[in-house]
Amino acid sequence: MAESKQLAERATGPLAGIRILDLTSVVNGAYATQILADQGADVIKLEDPGSGRGAGGDIMRWAGHVPEGTPRDLGPIFLTINRNKRSIVLDLKEPSAQRAIRRLIKSCDVFAASVRYEGLKRLGLAYEDVAAIKPDIVYVHAAGYGSDGPYAGEPAYDDLIQSASGLADVLPRTDGNPTPRILPTLVADKVSGLFMAQAMTAALLHRARTGEGQFVEVPMLECVTSFLLVEHLYDHTFEPPLGQWGYPRVVNPHRKPYPTKDGHIGLLPYTDKQWDQFFEVAGWGESFGKDPRFTDYATRAKHIHELYALVETVTGTKTTQEWLDLLKPLSIPVVKTNRLDDLETDPHLAAVGLFEQYDHPHAGAYKQLRPPVRFSKSPANIRRHPPRLGEHTEEVLAELSGGEDA
Repeated sequence: MAESKQLAERATGPLAGIRILDLTSVVNGAYATQILADQGADVIKLEDPGSGRGAGGDIMRWAGHVPEGTPRDLGPIFLTINRNKRSIVLDLKEPSAQRAIRRLIKSCDVFAASVRYEGLKRLGLAYEDVAAIKPDIVYVHAAGYGSDGPYAGEPAYDDLIQSASGLADVLPRTDGNPTPRILPTLVADKVSGLFMAQAMTAALLHRARTGEGQFVEVPMLECVTSFLLVEHLYDHTFEPPLGQWGYPRVVNPHRKPYPTKDGHIGLLPYTDKQWDQFFEVAGWGESFGKDPRFTDYATRAKHIHELYALVETVTGTKTTQEWLDLLKPLSIPVVKTNRLDDLETDPHLAAVGLFEQYDHPHAGAYKQLRPPVRFSKSPANIRRHPPRLGEHTEEVLAELSGGEDA
């Protein structure tokens, strides 16, 4: 078993001193606020106490299996996106909780929420309400759909946004099976979370320069659609359109890890020189060099399907390690294809220490992926375990009563 690391003693990241009141949950907003928490922000996660109908707090607390003896509110996905946060539980229907939330808002720099905006209005937590308490607040709302469109206010989850954004149409354009399919990762949630994290820091920079807070809307559908169409708008970039939707090199059934004698490799020669060298070491140099379909970038792009299919027939002639030994010295882009099971023992990921182990006081040993972005002067760190539901309620309320800032 790996040796467990100790938590850092204090925030050293570039956002140290920033406080965020976090009303996000599930994956989208929780992922965003963890990025800022890793970078030093004091993130206070406000959760509901629940009712007799079910468990309270972030629903992701209860998703997945936990080891025997571990509290059920520390599910595996919750642990991956809620470190460095403090959890408080308040019933916002109670007058005492409303007074506490007003004091808390006054102490915060950012108000982040993924609750539907109508719900925030009913709680007295719309932007106008919050800005009346703290005029320079950065108020960031993770919405499913932009507030000025016909879908505004409708519920949104990763499955729905993948369906509405065109993501579910990418695989059909690749393999010819017309059935729309959802990609097996929460890409809509996580991409929107990245947009949200960037929006929070940009709005904080604006406030630092001008003293102004503002309302920031981060709509999932618009974020994911713009993300997808970076390359897939393609011929529809022009008006009138010149041809197809989708970047042909990417929506290519042969664009995939290539089989070797004992596994698979990711391989992408890109320049004329790299393609010539690849087929030279593969023993096909003379025939490839004379093929008019592959003489330069333009002809290769036009015949990309045939080119990738040809590569697939070549890679099966050698083992994965043989290809790595042949191609890496030539600076031809190549990697061993990892299964999920391989990631913890990948030599690069092991060398950079991406996987870390900690001992949670309630869950025992658990893994985290350290903050991947490195700051030379203000490093991000892990200083708090993912919290139990309401673990820090008394602590935070005591700070507010004493006028302290954490």
